[in-house]
Amino acid sequence: MWQRGGAGTPGREPRQTPLPPNQDTGCTWQRGGAGTPGRDPRQTTPFPTQPGSREPPLTTRLSLQLTRSYEDYKYYQDGDIVIGAVITVNSYAVTYTFKEEPLILCMGPSLRSYINFLVFLFGIEIMNYYPEVLPNITLGYHLYDSCTDTRKAVKSVLQILSGPNKTVPNYSCTGYNKVAGFIGDEHSITTIPIAQILGVYRYSQISYGATDYVLSDRHIYPQFFRMVQSVRIYYKVISRFIKYFGWNWVGIFVSNDGSGETELLILSQYLSSYGICVAFTIKFDTNKLNQPDVINRNINTVRSSSAQIIVICGAFNSAIIQFFNDAPSIFYERTLILNPSWTSNSYMLTGTVEALNKTITINLGDFDLPEYGSFFTNIRISARPQDKLLQDIGIAQYKCMTSNVSRNQFYSSVYNISLNNCAGRDRFQDLSSFVAMGVTPRVYYSIYIMVLALQNMHLYLKEQFNESNMKMYNYKTQLHHFIKEMPDIFNLNLTSFFNEDGEFVIENLIQQWLFLSKTIQKLYIGRYIDLASEDSNLFILPWKIQWRTKNNEAPRSQCSDNCLPGYRKVPREGTQSCCYNCAQCPEGEISYRNDSENCIKCPDTEWHNEKKDQCIPRLEEFLSYSDVITGVFSVLSALLFLITIGILVIFIIFKDTAIVKANNTSLSFLLLVSIMLTFPCVFLFLGRPVDTTCMLRQSTFSIIFSIAISCVLGKTTMIYIVFKATKPGSVWKKWVNMKISNAVVLTFSLIQILINITWLAASPPFQELDTRSFPGKIIVQCNEGSVMAFYSVLGYMGLLAAVSFIIAFLARTLPDSFNEAKYITFSMLVFCSVWIAMIPAYLSTKGKNMVVVEIFAILTSSAGLLACIFFPKCFLILFRPEMNTKAHLLGSKNKVIST
Repeated sequence: MWQRGGAGTPGREPRQTPLPPNQDTGCTWQRGGAGTPGRDPRQTTPFPTQPGSREPPLTTRLSLQLTRSYEDYKYYQDGDIVIGAVITVNSYAVTYTFKEEPLILCMGPSLRSYINFLVFLFGIEIMNYYPEVLPNITLGYHLYDSCTDTRKAVKSVLQILSGPNKTVPNYSCTGYNKVAGFIGDEHSITTIPIAQILGVYRYSQISYGATDYVLSDRHIYPQFFRMVQSVRIYYKVISRFIKYFGWNWVGIFVSNDGSGETELLILSQYLSSYGICVAFTIKFDTNKLNQPDVINRNINTVRSSSAQIIVICGAFNSAIIQFFNDAPSIFYERTLILNPSWTSNSYMLTGTVEALNKTITINLGDFDLPEYGSFFTNIRISARPQDKLLQDIGIAQYKCMTSNVSRNQFYSSVYNISLNNCAGRDRFQDLSSFVAMGVTPRVYYSIYIMVLALQNMHLYLKEQFNESNMKMYNYKTQLHHFIKEMPDIFNLNLTSFFNEDGEFVIENLIQQWLFLSKTIQKLYIGRYIDLASEDSNLFILPWKIQWRTKNNEAPRSQCSDNCLPGYRKVPREGTQSCCYNCAQCPEGEISYRNDSENCIKCPDTEWHNEKKDQCIPRLEEFLSYSDVITGVFSVLSALLFLITIGILVIFIIFKDTAIVKANNTSLSFLLLVSIMLTFPCVFLFLGRPVDTTCMLRQSTFSIIFSIAISCVLGKTTMIYIVFKATKPGSVWKKWVNMKISNAVVLTFSLIQILINITWLAASPPFQELDTRSFPGKIIVQCNEGSVMAFYSVLGYMGLLAAVSFIIAFLARTLPDSFNEAKYITFSMLVFCSVWIAMIPAYLSTKGKNMVVVEIFAILTSSAGLLACIFFPKCFLILFRPEMNTKAHLLGSKNKVIST
């Protein structure tokens, strides 16, 4: 921490000594930035006075000084190249006020973090052991403990930059600077200020544990690298894990500090992107540990919520631990999920917090270290009296006194403990179990990567410079380039060791902590690989997880019950999106998964099943040959066709008889043929309609039936003219010998033909699939193309029938034994009745029923013509032959004339 001097009084560094001249000591002033030389603060340049000014300019002298530490925990070994390191061993620092001045006091040393320190020393020793790594070059180190304190971290990095002696900012007493780069720190809170300072001097830095996402900004930290990914990846893994189990209602505990606010924002963004809602967020402040109202409010918040999953967000916070101990019952069936900043904390590994039992944790992937023999075994506190970190661990964790009496007295009062003589009991039998855990292996590989980069850089310089110039070369200016281009040494199919953000990407382990006799068993339950595709990067073993619920069932952490397939979510007004009701999908729509936002409309050719969770092919409806009614129509059509043929044969056989001759033989034969051809037209209406049958069915029937009605009209007209001509002086006699009937048939038939040709040319009928009339069915039908043309055809046939009916009705009373006008009248009455009744029935039906109505009309009207006109004649021909004579016919006529 920099301290200003008093108001108007320049600050003075305690025990300040004159700075020696550069030429005497070999000390150099470092450059203040990229390409800008630093200025010797001893060289004062007076401000220039304004022209004409009588007073000297106002000058202000300002001095800054660092807050000193009670213990610096400095470790130094000289070498041709020095690697600076800031490594966390003590977990926190306090400002301890002594008689002279306040000092930074580091406290809470961790044996597990001390392993990181040992691994660093081991890495340097290994690199020096193999001469082929850096030939004729010895690696040195300059190492400090940051104590998880920004003041201590800043002081440490400035001390390394200044050299092994007194800390002087922007000042180095190491001749040509031997420091090539820096390793550390573990925590973001100390790594960020270190990176900011090193960025000014363009030093490369490799952190082995800092996860703050701001360090990924290559514009601000271009020389910064890390052996872990940013905190974003951990919250992405947590969000994916929650989504995997279908949870959408979670609570969040967060530390009330800068890291908590930042990580809460990141977590919330990922949760939102996966459709997960936050039921509650509780911020914990270490300054409010024992406030009953705050504790009770937090307990009520958790107890009243249906969220069974709680994510711990932000840095390790003792207030959250205290809350777990204050209200363990509310966590009985709730599952906690921790990020790596919590799982790496030494206190968490004690297994003393029951609420953390069966917790889900996200951890860093494992690394293997090279063979380290006995380096981490049989370490004795008494055998390393100069190792202040090990001495403090002995005091704080094992209550072992040291050989320094004043040190024992001081820490006894600080920790309020009594120290014992641990002679013979101060040996750590085996620390190798810690070596492969958490960030510890990453300390070694941070050194390994930096040394490999130095090796590549050394080989490059050999090609560019001679040996004398190489000694003058400043490694720091280009080392980051060789680190950035480091190849994939682990064979992970990467283009380079670090990604574009300077992060090393490796799989993240998903584990579960099981507390067994105050020890933690870490159960592997899955992994997440960021390099894999989105559908395969998460792997979970759900059957291995031991839940905190009854019967070991996966917890249900949802605001609302799942909407089953066939239903969709309906948001509740005034609530979050995860709280909703369920509504069944509308007709024609489905949902095939749980909690569908919207239902999916089935294609036109498909329809939903009963549960509305699947689209199935619609049933096609048409007058199929397999239908019973189709068989009935087919039999009737064939039977009537045969009957018509039989009548035609009878007329041919008896064509010379009086009855056949008296009823216009040619028209009778044409009428019979027309009626006979209408019956096969029925088959054009049966079966699955296609474009061809659609065009033929209406046109064929209308033309043939129009010919038949024209024949009836011709016969009726001729009967009317003949009998009108029998009266004396009648003007109708001149029309008798003219072929009026033939002209009538030809003219009126031709008109119908022209109407049909126009219809087929302009807008012909075509096959249509009707998917709207009946749910679940496709009506395969014929679209008539032009409705006007269709009704014109029917209307024209109706017009012919009406005219025939009127003329026949007028001629019905004419006296003749063979006058068929009355039969024609009745047949036209049947025809008109059938088709008039057919029209509303035709318009009110759909699908095959509409076709049935039309077929019934065709058969009925055709059979009516056949029965009304020809059955009486056949009866006389076959059963009353005495009436089928010319004499009988003439007798009737004479009788009529005489009357």
